[in-house]
Amino acid sequence: MEFQERAFVLSARPYGETGAIVEVLTEMRGKWAAHVAGGASRRMKPLLQPGARVLVTYRARISDQLGGATLEGVGEGPSAHFDQPIALSALAAAAAVAAGALPEREPHPGAFLAFEALVGVLNDFDIWPAVFVRFEAGLLQDLGFALDLSRCAVTGEADDLAYVSPRTGRAVSSRAGEGYKDRLLALPPFLLSAQSRVAPGDIGDGFELTGHFLQAFVFGALNRALPPARVWLIDRLRAADRL
Repeated sequence: MEFQERAFVLSARPYGETGAIVEVLTEMRGKWAAHVAGGASRRMKPLLQPGARVLVTYRARISDQLGGATLEGVGEGPSAHFDQPIALSALAAAAAVAAGALPEREPHPGAFLAFEALVGVLNDFDIWPAVFVRFEAGLLQDLGFALDLSRCAVTGEADDLAYVSPRTGRAVSSRAGEGYKDRLLALPPFLLSAQSRVAPGDIGDGFELTGHFLQAFVFGALNRALPPARVWLIDRLRAADRL
C-alpha cells in the first residue's frame, strides 16, 4: 500500500543505528507509525520534533506491516517558536495527548483540524491557551465522547450554563447546580462561545474539565495517566499566571 498526506509529527524514537520510528497524525487516515530511514541524522532532526508539519509518503509491502515513510517539511514548524518556550511546551503537550488518545490507523479528520487550528495560533499567547482547551474538547468529540454543553441536564434551559456533571459530561445551569457546585466541574464561558471573554481562572477551569474527561473516558480506559507533557504545560501556565 502507498499514500501521501499532510500530517503532523506526534512522536519519534530511535530505531537501530540510524533510523527512527515516527508517529504522525495524517489528515484523512488518522495516526500512523512508520520507519523513517536516516531519522537519526542531523538533517532530519527538525522534522521529527512534536508538532512539525510534514508531507508524509508512506509505503508498505502489505497493509498490516510497519511500513517506511519519507517526510518533507512544510513551513517553519516548531522552529518558529524557539523564542517562546511555553508555546513549544504546548506543541509537545498537544502531540502527546493526540498520540496517547487516538487509535492507530483510524480516520479522525476532526482531530487533525483541531491540531491544525492550535498550531495556527501559537504565536499569540493571549489566544492559544483557550484554543488548547478547545482542541482537547474537540478531540473528545472526535473520539465519541463529546461534552453536551447545549442545555442544562436538569432544567433543559439553554441559558446561564455554569457547570458540567463529572459523570455524564452534560451542562448544568447556575441555578440548578447551586446546591451541588462542589461536586460539579466549572464550565468556562469560552467553551460555549468563541466570542466570550476569557476571564481569570477560566483557562484553569478548562484544563480541569477536559483533563477530567480525557482521563475518565480515554486514558483511564487504556490504563494510562495523562501525558507528563500536559502536566508540564499546566505547570508552566501556572508559573506564567495564566491559570
